[in-house]
Formats: sequence, C-alpha cells, structure tokens
Amino acid sequence: MTKSFNRPIRVLVAKVGLDGHDRGARIIATSLRDAGMEVIYTGLRQTPEMVVNAALQEDVDAIGISILSGAHMTVFPKIIKLMKEKELDDVLVTGGGIIPESDMNELKAIGVGELFPPGTTTTDIVKYITEWVHKHRNF
Repeated sequence: MTKSFNRPIRVLVAKVGLDGHDRGARIIATSLRDAGMEVIYTGLRQTPEMVVNAALQEDVDAIGISILSGAHMTVFPKIIKLMKEKELDDVLVTGGGIIPESDMNELKAIGVGELFPPGTTTTDIVKYITEWVHKHRNF
C-alpha cells in the first residue's frame, strides 16, 4: 500500500498513562508493519510529552494512541497542545480504545483524526493512515 511513496510511512504507536493493556497496540503495530510502514512502539506508561518528543525525534507521519483507561479527554488534548507548541502541524494524531462517540466528536473538533473503537479491522486503520498521509504529507 505504501509503495508509491519515496519512503515508508512512519507511525509512532503509544500507550499513554497507567493503562497497562497493550495487546491492541501491539496488534496494530504489527498490522502497520505488515502493510509496509515503519513503526515505533514506545511501550507502556508514556506521558504526552514523551510521545510528542519521540514523534519529533523519529520524524513520524502519524501518532497512534491506544487508550483504554478513560483518560482520553485529558491525553489527546495535551498531545494536540504540545504538538502545536512544537509546530508539528502536519502529523496525524489518531487512536483507538474505549471512547464514547460524543467524546470522539469533541476530540475531532480540536484536531484529532479518526478514532477507532474495539472491533475495527486493522485493514480499515491501515487504509485510513495511508490515505491521510498520502493527502497531507510531502515526501
């Protein structure tokens, strides 16, 4: 899917906060790798600052946050704020987990991309990231 680009799409996958359940994040990371993307998995218990700094250092095209703890209304706005401060205006912030639809709408209004609930196919996630990067990033 990413063969038309000059380089592979680079995605940072992160688990923010005290949520220790990373099975879904690992499945997504593997699926993105299988689709030809370069994946940086930060591991558990990251802070928003750690995620944004890693995204800068790794020159990623997208950040995927896996969140099951219910802290999405704190985590995503903090990441968006830090990204704006560091002028990461052309990097996709997406994610998934247990997020009510009303919260998804509010997060999208502040600049978060598509948010994927449990049960979303990995094919849909790969397609979304690929299409977004192709449309918004220059290689």
